Amino acid sequence: MKISAHTIALTLSLVFFPLVVRAQTAPVAAADVVRAEILPGWTTASGARMAALHLTLADHWKTYWRAPGDAGIPPSFDWTGSANVASVRFHWPRPVVFHLNGMQTVGYMHDLVLPMEVVAMDPAKPMQVRGKVDIGVCNDICMPVSLTISADLSGAGARDAVIEAALAKNPVSGPAAGVSAVRCEVRPIKDGVHLTAQFSVPDQGGDETALIETADPTVWVGDSHLKREGGEVTAGADLVPSDGAPFVLDRSGVRITILGSDRAVDIQGCPAG
Repeated sequence: MKISAHTIALTLSLVFFPLVVRAQTAPVAAADVVRAEILPGWTTASGARMAALHLTLADHWKTYWRAPGDAGIPPSFDWTGSANVASVRFHWPRPVVFHLNGMQTVGYMHDLVLPMEVVAMDPAKPMQVRGKVDIGVCNDICMPVSLTISADLSGAGARDAVIEAALAKNPVSGPAAGVSAVRCEVRPIKDGVHLTAQFSVPDQGGDETALIETADPTVWVGDSHLKREGGEVTAGADLVPSDGAPFVLDRSGVRITILGSDRAVDIQGCPAG
């Protein structure tokens, strides 16, 4: 069946996540929690297609950023089955930090417009995007939802103000934000390592949060700490691998997002100081 660029074929499979805060009197249907569509977008000057995955969530439900935090469910994407697609790159908009029962999670309420830059193997031919998207959604219960998406992307398309607004919410790169003097210290702890990063960065507004990621998604990142003194920031967290032992950290794969009230900065790489 051929699906136009303006539609999406959805397959929702629902399994309850073990974390249940309050018992439900009736099962929750995935289709009542999340709706999805592909926004077809436009062809950029580089020849890539700037499309977007648009998730609309029911009231009081949330989904998660690429690094979900203490108790969230990380999103995953499988583009097996796509035709004439060389790569898909996401441009994650600035997330929100949630605190519940002493745990910190990171994600989005109400809806998520996730710009996706799709590059063709052969720019002269249309692309057929076929993929499986696994996300977590939470309210009083948390559960994984599996979405099977499909869209044909052909022609030049047209610029979309919704996608452009999402792109405008992307964290600014470190160099563009004026980040300088990045240096990191790594010391072993009982079950992994502790990372401390220091750098100069303009204030991002409000109560800032440091979101720390590594190149290895199996490494658990503990609660981060952040201290600001003028233009200088110190941030850090425990990094614990699956075997619970000290390890050699790939500093080039460290990614630190400083999230403020209305803007954010993305710092990639953390050399020794």
